[in-house]
Amino acid sequence: MSLISIAWKSIRQRGLASALTALSVALGVMMMVVVLVISGAVDAAFNQRTIAYDLIVGHQRGGELALVLSAVYRVQPASENLPYLYYLQLREDRRVVSAVPLAFGDVTQEGHFPLVGTTDEYFRNDYTPGRKFRIRGKRMSHHFDAIIGAEVARRNNWDIGSQFTIVHGGADGTHVHDEKFTVVAVMERTGTPNDRTVFVNIEGFYAIAGHETPLNEVEQRLKNFYASDPERLKTALAQIAAAREQEAAEAAHDHHHHHAIPDAAKEVTAILIRTRPDALFDPINLSAELREGYQAMAVNPMKPIRQIMNQLVGSVKQGLMVLTAMIILVSGVSIFVSIYNSMSDRRREIGIMRALGARRTSVFGIILMESVVLCVGGGLLGWLAGHGLAVAAAPYVTARTGLLLDPWTVDTLEFVLFPVLLLLASAVGFLPAMTAYRTDVADALSG
Repeated sequence: MSLISIAWKSIRQRGLASALTALSVALGVMMMVVVLVISGAVDAAFNQRTIAYDLIVGHQRGGELALVLSAVYRVQPASENLPYLYYLQLREDRRVVSAVPLAFGDVTQEGHFPLVGTTDEYFRNDYTPGRKFRIRGKRMSHHFDAIIGAEVARRNNWDIGSQFTIVHGGADGTHVHDEKFTVVAVMERTGTPNDRTVFVNIEGFYAIAGHETPLNEVEQRLKNFYASDPERLKTALAQIAAAREQEAAEAAHDHHHHHAIPDAAKEVTAILIRTRPDALFDPINLSAELREGYQAMAVNPMKPIRQIMNQLVGSVKQGLMVLTAMIILVSGVSIFVSIYNSMSDRRREIGIMRALGARRTSVFGIILMESVVLCVGGGLLGWLAGHGLAVAAAPYVTARTGLLLDPWTVDTLEFVLFPVLLLLASAVGFLPAMTAYRTDVADALSG
């Protein structure tokens, strides 16, 4: 009979105690696996794969982190907008392959999902490097067309043809706009903030009552922004003057119908930039030029995203990993106590084994094997339970947070887990095994 068979019979004789000690290891390992699966999903959401753009351009006020939180994650409003003319200017830059405007400001009345005004170019680009949007429906061709994320469709029970209204000023706003938007397409789930976003035609966004900025205010902003570029400022102010004359003429004739907003009076919250893939220094040069010449900044999204990971998510992950490591260590101690306390009851059993010809090393190996089976076996059960729990929780977590969990993704730390458990089993089983090794046959049989 092999050592592991004898060890297993011994474990079964102490079934309750053995099950409880193995369960403690399993719970610790299960918790560690769940932490690794969730942190892996969070890491995938908060890194460069979240957005397939080289730069995010926004106003200098508010800082880099605020710009990324606004443009990528839509969790914080931008402090100030950029002129729409500046977006047109960047679009013509030879270093820019794609420039996509984003305009924020309102939320849906139902569900309070953020509204983003943009163009169809947003959906022609990858949402993460190498992954394109998969959309059921058609492109935005009319002012009040909308494309909605998968989570918006699920939560609000919307589909193609659904109509909705929006609330001015965010979720705390009370003014409901009269304009109604129509869903023309629904995106498949991406595991990014796009799932919880409603995209509308940017021209429709500007056409919403209350979204226009007073011309005097626009004029002052343009003067500040283009202070170092008199030629562009002259062109912008000419458009503002023409728009002011049109307003005066309509007021004189008592006309209040909607008229086209001049480009100089439009604003965007952020601009997503893709530069030439074969020119590595284009993002750096472009970013430096923007800071020097205009009241704008171009942010590489990787830097603030990693800042979020290191300062917030990373600290939480480390704390949970330390906690689970302590749970596993305490479980190892419980295995040691269980086996060591059983040694006094097993002295006669060990003596009989020795009298029947078992060597000291065999007895030593049996006790050590019991520790390994309890520790590694409990760890294996915990590993399976952890991933099984992730499988069961994945739909709920995705629905509540938008994170796409891959329950069977194996973190590199999991490859280290079982060798560590084996070492822990050897350490906690060594002293009881040595006690069995030193047991005197005569004393054991006479006791």
